Amino acid sequence: MTELLIKIFIKDKDNASRHSYGVMAGIVGICCNLILTAFKIVTGLVTGAVSIASDAVNNLSDAVSSIATLIGFRISGKPADREHPYGHGRVEYVTGFIIAAAVIAVAINLLKESLHNIFYPKELDVSYTTIIILSGSILLKLWMSIFYTKISKKISSKAMMATAIDSRSDCITTGVALISVIIMLFFGKNVDGYAGAIVSLFVIYSGIESAKETIAPIIGEAPDKEIIESIENIAKEHPEILGIHDIRLHEYGPGMIVSSFHVEMPYTLSLVEAHEVVDDIERRITEEKIVTEVTIHIDPVITDDEEMLRLREELSQYMKKLDERISIHDFRMIHGNGKERFIFDIAVPYELNKTDDEVKRIINEKLGETYTDYLMTVTVDRF
Repeated sequence: MTELLIKIFIKDKDNASRHSYGVMAGIVGICCNLILTAFKIVTGLVTGAVSIASDAVNNLSDAVSSIATLIGFRISGKPADREHPYGHGRVEYVTGFIIAAAVIAVAINLLKESLHNIFYPKELDVSYTTIIILSGSILLKLWMSIFYTKISKKISSKAMMATAIDSRSDCITTGVALISVIIMLFFGKNVDGYAGAIVSLFVIYSGIESAKETIAPIIGEAPDKEIIESIENIAKEHPEILGIHDIRLHEYGPGMIVSSFHVEMPYTLSLVEAHEVVDDIERRITEEKIVTEVTIHIDPVITDDEEMLRLREELSQYMKKLDERISIHDFRMIHGNGKERFIFDIAVPYELNKTDDEVKRIINEKLGETYTDYLMTVTVDRF
């Protein structure tokens, strides 16, 4: 069915844009959720079941969400301009967050109504037709979840994956309403209020999870390990690269990632030679579509000062006693005016239970074992 819809809506699926798939998914979502809403509202009014009415409102909010998704994909698909040089891709994340917030707001109101029905239950008029309608709703929502998941993987969309998760959640909420109807029909027990409360709580939980998923890229997430490894592998193919560190990734929307990092290279290389190496690395990274744009900073490394190399190694091993992941970069030792000056960066994990000042104090203590009069400029980077 998914492939059939793609064939109908997408004329050239091999070259289709994310925007085209997003629009298709939005239209499918609007149609399916409006159909479900209509059936469940009628069923809820006829039977008087708040759990079914709650589920109908949930489907209505999904229809509104699909409209928001449609608008979001249209805006996020706009090309970069002077005011937005990195495009409009983050609008997709904002849209996803708005959808999640709307779902949570609706669910809270449904929870209030369900609690009221627990203490003041209504008479229900359910039948086998009610069971058939709810069972059909579950099957349709299950298909929608599979549909959204496939589209999400095709275009790498977190907002679309959040919609797929929401559809799976709807299967559960409708299932709870179905169970309450079955209990009423076969056992004469009215548990509609409790079922409505369970549905509402589950929808609230799903909304919170979706909100976290869509807002995380806007706040900024830890770099993707696969991207980091790919960048490192390309850089290390060049024998001139002695080390790579401070890799930064900034996502401006799906498919728009800007990266920067430092490479250590022998100071004996000419400016032209060093430029040729980093230029080749940048070209390879963008051509292989690992990131969209990359900038590399060169750290020259002195490779023939034995005292400096020995001290760097000793200091590195000493700091690794605190945490094996600690590393030292861009280490320089400047002689002059009877004093030694040490300039370097030290990368420490966020989990290290020490402040930056405490890290610097530990380094000072180590250097003080060998040098009595020196200056130190240390930058502590967290990763």
